[in-house]
Amino acid sequence: MTDNGSAYRSRAFAAAIQADDLRHLRTRPYTPRTDGKAERFIQSSLREWAYARPFANSAERSLAMLPWIGAYNYTRPHTALGGKPPISRLTKDNLLGNDT
Repeated sequence: MTDNGSAYRSRAFAAAIQADDLRHLRTRPYTPRTDGKAERFIQSSLREWAYARPFANSAERSLAMLPWIGAYNYTRPHTALGGKPPISRLTKDNLLGNDT
């Protein structure tokens, strides 16, 4: 989910999304509830990943991104979710929700 900034409306971004077989969701303009989610993620990523420590170069920073996103989604507690990570919001079987 992104806001409606020009970078996220570009052909290059659309091609990258399509190449990874992802679905792009945009926030509604002037809707603080959804805009706030995107902005909060950006703040967290800047503070906890991008500028958390000095990197020698962009490649080193890029290598650190995937582990950070994994921790953000699978282990990092989120106050909006009662201290649980985002993965806890998904059912075990995303299709039916019947797995135990």
